[in-house]
Amino acid sequence: MASFHTIEAVLFDLDGTLIDSAPDLGAAADKMRTDRGLSALAPESYRPWVGSGARGMLAVAFDMKPDHPDFDTLKEEFFCNYERCLTQRTFAFEGIAELIATLQARPIPWGVVTNKSRRFTEPLTAAMPLFAGAGAIISGDTTPHAKPHPAPLLEAARRLELAPEKCLYVGDDERDIVAGKAAGMLTVAATYGYLGHQAQVGQWGAHALIHSPGELLQLLNPA
Repeated sequence: MASFHTIEAVLFDLDGTLIDSAPDLGAAADKMRTDRGLSALAPESYRPWVGSGARGMLAVAFDMKPDHPDFDTLKEEFFCNYERCLTQRTFAFEGIAELIATLQARPIPWGVVTNKSRRFTEPLTAAMPLFAGAGAIISGDTTPHAKPHPAPLLEAARRLELAPEKCLYVGDDERDIVAGKAAGMLTVAATYGYLGHQAQVGQWGAHALIHSPGELLQLLNPA
């Protein structure tokens, strides 16, 4: 098992790792159905596909693929719906507030690296007090590349003024683990949020798995 005793900062993915945004993302897509006179789908229909963003939401709502001629138009409609409900049903996963409070008390710097665009990341994190102490918030369009490219993670380490190997990255998607390892960071796969459709988390190659936020503290401070 990897040794985490050299870690000086923790970086997190956003959706599915720190916050449960599936209800708002699903609601934004489902409004498109009901606006067209279609029946509403159960919120849980959307949850496994949240990690795929608009592509996943439109696939569930309309069985639509990105090569459909109307995809870009409906994607923008979805984005506009989501902007209007960013934090109506979104909340931090159980145990996250305590985890962040403990990191800040030690103090261990922390930050966010997400593929969510600044269009959504900035207003969402500004609206949630949880993120007031974040040392870096990197969106999917902060750098020229999004995950699984390591560039966003390297930018977060730069802003925290730490070498990448001193940082730990926690995420709930295989691309998080790929990006973290490419950046030279230790990686942790979070299984408590919502994993992608048919996710084989044990095959991602993460340095550790956690089933609750509190388990991260146990990794950082083994008994």
